Amino acid sequence: MELVKKKIHMDRISSRAGTQVVLEEDVNISDNKPDASYLLNSKGEIIMEEIRAGENVVNLRGRLVVSILYLTDMEGTCASMEAVIPFEERVNMEGVSNGDIILTDWTIEDLTVGLINSRKLSAQAVVSFGLELEEHIEQDTAVDIYHDEPVEYRKRVYPVVQLVLQKKDIFRLKEEMELSGNLPNVFQTIWHHITFDHVEFKALEEKLSIQGEMKAFFLYEGEGDNDRTLWYENTVPFSGIIECHGCRENMIPDIRYSLGQCNVEVRQDFDGEERVFCVEPVLDLDIHLYEEENMEVLSDIYGVDKEIEALTTEVQLKSLLLSGSGKCKIAEHAKIQNPEMPMYQLLHSEGEIQIEEQAIVENGIAITGTLCVVTLYLCGNGTKSIYSTKNVIPFQYVIEAENITPTSIFKLHYSIEQLTVTMLDNDELDVKAALQFKVIVFAVRKSNLITDMKVEELDMNKLSELPGMVIYIAGQGDTLWDIGKRYYVPIAQLKEVNELVTEEINAGDKILVVKGSV
Repeated sequence: MELVKKKIHMDRISSRAGTQVVLEEDVNISDNKPDASYLLNSKGEIIMEEIRAGENVVNLRGRLVVSILYLTDMEGTCASMEAVIPFEERVNMEGVSNGDIILTDWTIEDLTVGLINSRKLSAQAVVSFGLELEEHIEQDTAVDIYHDEPVEYRKRVYPVVQLVLQKKDIFRLKEEMELSGNLPNVFQTIWHHITFDHVEFKALEEKLSIQGEMKAFFLYEGEGDNDRTLWYENTVPFSGIIECHGCRENMIPDIRYSLGQCNVEVRQDFDGEERVFCVEPVLDLDIHLYEEENMEVLSDIYGVDKEIEALTTEVQLKSLLLSGSGKCKIAEHAKIQNPEMPMYQLLHSEGEIQIEEQAIVENGIAITGTLCVVTLYLCGNGTKSIYSTKNVIPFQYVIEAENITPTSIFKLHYSIEQLTVTMLDNDELDVKAALQFKVIVFAVRKSNLITDMKVEELDMNKLSELPGMVIYIAGQGDTLWDIGKRYYVPIAQLKEVNELVTEEINAGDKILVVKGSV
């Protein structure tokens, strides 16, 4: 007599930790850069150099790179520079050991750049780190039984989502964008902003498909007499294939992407003029692929002429509750920060989502956060200078998730699907945005799975105490299985003796139990 076993592949977060780090530094503008008169925009990027686990501790080392766009003291021109702030942080995290791989994400919650004087800037940021230890578990469970001796067993079907593949990968992209005919040639690039929208992944045989849109904005210095700051913006669709061994169609992808290295160069067109922006971004991918299965497993066993005890292990099984998305629409009128610098023409707007809280509520996931919108515009006071304004718009949104419970697990991904900013007046903007939230929700339940069995000879004293024939009056909730297990009688025999077509019985039914075969 032998159990037939199958492995269930599961992932779970066994430990979590978080910390906030305040980074600040004063930075001198290098000698080859012009003086600064006004700060236009800034963006931060965390570059991790080391994530090393020790005994109950994780060491983080990296640097914050702050790109700064500023207005020079020369009319109508801009310049940019970088500030680099190194950091090293030690985070206590119970349960981790040397060599563990720690999933780490971070959010730059508050980036502030100030102008100390025309040659010196201050940069400060609050960075929140979230750390998770993800365990991959293979759990054996019995799905059938080989037997020559009489034995009774029953099965149960569990909807199970298994982790099939987890890995990190990259997707490289190369796009060329040529200036429209009315724009001067490029002398040098001052600033660029690259974002990705409508990014979708699909599982195929041995590969993943990816498609979406890349949006690019450039500030540049024109060639020759056109040395003032100019701008160019474009959106291009893209698609591609990522090789992924073990991937199959209809798998459930849970993929987090972020912009990694991005190389921007200016190249010549067919006429030899510097008019083509070549953008080569790298998307860093954190890939989880799940597969849903209705798994039939043994749920109980008993012997007829042997004493059989099913040995169980309590495990947490995940099933898919929801894989979907929702959109939060924002519409707001916003005043510019500096009314004394009125708007004449809008150049470019970019947004960033900051999530403050995400929590399970009744039949949904409540999200609270802000949309920060930075808008560059030409000033209408006769200077033809570029200025900027920053507006922070709060939002609340609930993604519908029927039957979600506090024990459910969810993963949330968010992006700005659409951002439109228009002028209402020279000091007021109309901001419209569509925020997309993608979520995958797992129901988690504890289940006792049979992992082994103990077979012994029957206890003859116990068996002799049982009557050779008895009429059993079924109680509330009793089943033929319960009666057969109690008296070591096969289910088929109970049905035959009692002339039952099915195994269904009701409270009060009289069931004749006869020991031995009939």
